[in-house]
This record gives sequence, structure tokens and C-alpha cells, in this order.
Amino acid sequence: MSTRPTFKRLPRAVREQQMLDAAVRVFSRHGYHGASMDEVAERAGISKPMVYAYLGTKEELFIACLHREATRMMEAIAGAAVPGLPADERLWHGLRAFFGFVGAHRDGWAVLYRQAQAERAFADELAGMRARIVEVVVGMLDHALRAEGREVAETELEVVAYALVGATESLGDWLADHPEADPEKTATRMMNVAWLGAGQLLHGVTWHPPEQ
Repeated sequence: MSTRPTFKRLPRAVREQQMLDAAVRVFSRHGYHGASMDEVAERAGISKPMVYAYLGTKEELFIACLHREATRMMEAIAGAAVPGLPADERLWHGLRAFFGFVGAHRDGWAVLYRQAQAERAFADELAGMRARIVEVVVGMLDHALRAEGREVAETELEVVAYALVGATESLGDWLADHPEADPEKTATRMMNVAWLGAGQLLHGVTWHPPEQ
């Protein structure tokens, strides 16, 4: 009698998502170097050669995890920040979607923000993802300013956007460590910090250091 494991046949797309689910969990727990393809295969309920056949090397698998989680996050934010809403409501909906993602996908967030950030080899991937998010925020700020009849240099918008994204990421990382915290309340806290500053920008109010 054969003792070789048998695997239920599933569509390739479904099988790949199972592998990515397993890989995200393993990478989030052990980091890139500590994760093993054996554990990924075991969690996915398949053979290790099948993981390699479907998603490639360990590095390629990690990048696939990054892309999937980043896509999920971006789709959640873009779907929530509906064009046509007032600027503050768009930002609020976007923040709520972001913190909702972190709260619902803590393993995915750990891979995106912690594990990828700790590995130099994936710095370009992470920087590209952050740049896309910054681009979205710049667009939102620019749209809001134009609605107020004002224009601000793109460099200034980028500086504000990077500051907002950086603060939001840091608070998202805090939320990942506090499962008892409410993502929506966290979004409200971030909104109070972010919008007070952005609201001043919309009305042309800026701070200047004292003359020496």
C-alpha cells in the first residue's frame, strides 16, 4: 500500500492563495530567514516541491506575499476614499480602511511593515509600495486644496504626505500589538492628529521658526 500523501485537486488560483495564506503566517511568525519552506508546505497541506513549482524560491514567495498584502491594503483604502466626498471625509474613510486592514490582517501587516523592513533585499519593494500610498495622499491633498481655490508646490504636498503616511504606519504598528484596541477609534485618533495639521494647510496657515 502506498504511503505517499494525496492532495485534493483545486484550481491553481485557489491553491496559490492557500500557499500565500500559509506563507504570510509563517513569515510573520519567524521572519524571512527563520521561515522554512517545509513549514509553509505543511500549513498549506501540500508538498514542498509544489510550493516551488507554483510560487518559486523562498525570496520569490516572500515578494509574492508582499505584493498580495499591499494590494489588499491599497484596494481597501482606494475603495473607501470615494472621490467626491469632502477632503476630511475622504481622509477619514481612507484611515478607517487602513486601520481596519491592520486589525483584520495582523499577519499581513507584520510581513509588510516589520519583516520586509528588516530585510535589505526587499527595501526597494517596500519603498515602491510606500511611494504609491504617498502618491494617493498627495492626490487627495491636491484635490482638496484646489477645491479651496489654492495651489501648493508638489514638493510641499509630498512632504506632508510622507509625514502623514509615516505617522499612520507607526500607529498601525501599535495597533497590531494591541488586539484589544478598536481600529475605528484608532483611525479617529489619527484623524485628529492628521486633519488638524492638514486643515491648517488648506487655509494657508503655516508655522515659522522665531527670528534669531
